[in-house]
Amino acid sequence: MQLAPFLPILYRLLQPRFTNCLWSGDNSSCAIALTFDDGPHPQYTLEVLAVLERYQIQASFFWLGACVNRFPEIAKAVCDRGHWIGLHGYDHQSFPLLSPIELRDTLEKTQAAIYTACNLQPEKVRDVRPPNGLFTPQTLKFLFQWNYRPIMWSVVPVDWTRPGVSTVVQRVSQQVNNGSIIVLHDGVYGGQDVAATIEILIPQLLNTGYQFVTIDTFWQLAKIKNS
Repeated sequence: MQLAPFLPILYRLLQPRFTNCLWSGDNSSCAIALTFDDGPHPQYTLEVLAVLERYQIQASFFWLGACVNRFPEIAKAVCDRGHWIGLHGYDHQSFPLLSPIELRDTLEKTQAAIYTACNLQPEKVRDVRPPNGLFTPQTLKFLFQWNYRPIMWSVVPVDWTRPGVSTVVQRVSQQVNNGSIIVLHDGVYGGQDVAATIEILIPQLLNTGYQFVTIDTFWQLAKIKNS
């Protein structure tokens, strides 16, 4: 079954039920966030970095701890360029399938890997995107209890199935709005096309008037708005 057409509908259903997650930024602002899951990868992540640097774009990366341990020099290259870093679990296990002890372990092991590779203190890396976007109210309860910040999405072009660069670009263009959080992948699944995708997507979105910010910027703007 083709997932892409149903994800915007799922987003509209879930967002009002789980308001404590960050699903998007301010819809009155032209700021959007470009995010990448499943890395770092020794080839695809470096290709993404080259495109981001060309356009002077800051993005957000949600990492698997196992990949950070495998490619610490790639992780450091991302961090050194000022991109925002978040957690995606240690090895992409769905959070609802984990016990509380396993859930905390997968997050802390990933924080430890990032600290070793990038010297980022664990308390500085607390944004969490659940693998496959799957969570339960109990999952969120634990995340809040442990002082993590759950990050979701508003634009998911299902690039991990490799439908083709033009299709991914078209899906993003159709779904993007003010405040959108766009999810792409720079890991084993989907990473083959990601640099070519953003090479087309970034100038298109810039020409439309969007500005790229990090996930942390969205949190800061939300804090100001609610203060």
